[in-house]
Amino acid sequence: MKVLLYTEGLKTIGVSGLGKAIKHQMKALELEKVPYTTNIDDTYDIAHINTYFIKSYFLAKKLKKKGVKIIYHAHSTEEDYRDGFIFGHLTSKIFKLWIIKCYKLGDIIVTPTEYSKKILESYKGLENKKIVAISNGLELDFFKPNKSYRKSFRERYNYKSTDKVIVGIGIYSRRKGIVDFVELAKRLPEYRFIWFGSSPVSAATKDVKKALKIAKELPNIKFPGHVPSETIREALGGCDLYLFPTYEETEGIPIIEACAMETNTIIRDIPIFNYLTDSINVYKAKDIDEFEEKIKKILNGKLKSVSKGARKISENCDIKKVGKQLKNVYLEVLKKED
Repeated sequence: MKVLLYTEGLKTIGVSGLGKAIKHQMKALELEKVPYTTNIDDTYDIAHINTYFIKSYFLAKKLKKKGVKIIYHAHSTEEDYRDGFIFGHLTSKIFKLWIIKCYKLGDIIVTPTEYSKKILESYKGLENKKIVAISNGLELDFFKPNKSYRKSFRERYNYKSTDKVIVGIGIYSRRKGIVDFVELAKRLPEYRFIWFGSSPVSAATKDVKKALKIAKELPNIKFPGHVPSETIREALGGCDLYLFPTYEETEGIPIIEACAMETNTIIRDIPIFNYLTDSINVYKAKDIDEFEEKIKKILNGKLKSVSKGARKISENCDIKKVGKQLKNVYLEVLKKED
């Protein structure tokens, strides 16, 4: 058994969450000793397609005709596309039709969570397809709490030991909650805010562009852009609070990483996070006013720390488990009759 891991435009999307997911796939297969290639001209029995772009679609179609088994990885849904970038609302229905067309080519469809699986099963055209939920995963051995991160993180970004620092992670997208992140920084000048990650501002919606413009006038917020995983680990280990005000996710790996780092976290109360329990492993908020209220209480010690209840959540997403799950899907698809 040999697998083609195919990701169209990997150089471009390499710094995104999808890029990280691909790296995790490679690592997971290596741990399970599953042979793989990224060269479409190589020989292989299974094609694991990670993108829904034009070349990806036609490659999957071509390989399917040749008898190669197809695993189509559904990293995206209409729901998480809609509020991503400019014109998202206008094009979301077309996008949905297109991804259904792509995903239908899969002998088995893989998606990151039970939540995204349920969404896909509701799509007309996919209701009879086999869909399996497998986390994009994280390297649990890499994301481990370390007391030294507090000092090194603050030295790196010129924070005082007494500063209360709040971390955000994501692209410049309304869906990721960056508009609310900036508004909270404006409302809470006594705290320091820092947002890791970036994307072309030209593709952002008007409210995101406006928020980024406002942020330039705020002395308590920083945007370092894309940084390596080591810096994310250090930030999650060195901050006082991880804030994830996202409106929609298919998984949201940063929250899993924050749990692994035993970081006190506050997230938006949305269905994807139903597996997380408010006041046990995270705190949840429904709107910006509740975010503001709970942030103050958490950082002033009026709400208990939930950090110790968090790491257990991340254990289910360990890359070692992901590798075994992917291997089982590959073996199943090889047995599947055309």
